[in-house]
Amino acid sequence: MSAAEQKKNENESDKDIEYIKSKIGSHQDFPKKGVLFRDIFPVLRDPKGFEMIINRLCTFVLRTYGNTIDVIVGLDSRGFIFGPIMALRLQCSFVPIRKKGKLPGQCISENFEKEYGGDCLEIQQDSIKAGDKVIVVDDLLATGGTLQAAYNLLRDKQINADVQCAMLVIELNGLKGRQKLNEIGLKNIYSMIQY
Repeated sequence: MSAAEQKKNENESDKDIEYIKSKIGSHQDFPKKGVLFRDIFPVLRDPKGFEMIINRLCTFVLRTYGNTIDVIVGLDSRGFIFGPIMALRLQCSFVPIRKKGKLPGQCISENFEKEYGGDCLEIQQDSIKAGDKVIVVDDLLATGGTLQAAYNLLRDKQINADVQCAMLVIELNGLKGRQKLNEIGLKNIYSMIQY
């Protein structure tokens, strides 16, 4: 690729990010006073913006990992929007990590704390083979509690997945979720938009 082509791609990429960012809603004092909630749903109502998100996520995976990914794991619930589409395009499996009590069969659970209180995530015990290369996807990284619980589930001795990366559409830098995840060993984190 020539320098001119590279510059053109970077400019188009910046325009995509600005377009997506322009569609993200903001709601003050939701779900509680003092919180500025970043709302991804307006982007999903816009086919152009939604396609830009999916293309950017898949392009990052292909450029960084090639065709080596075995499983895309989507986190409850917005990771279920992006994950299956990514898995289809990348020709790999999709596995959900859900809130407690939502999955049938033998499950592994992980309790955790998040911004608004405690919660519990589960994964089906037989959903991923040991050593599978996995990418975790969700809409937002805030304090990192949900991603930390997912990472712990995937690294559990009963699953033992090889977590390659966590991918988010939005990262709230001020809440230091990335730092928390880096401290537990999740070093590869891709976020498309930062606030």
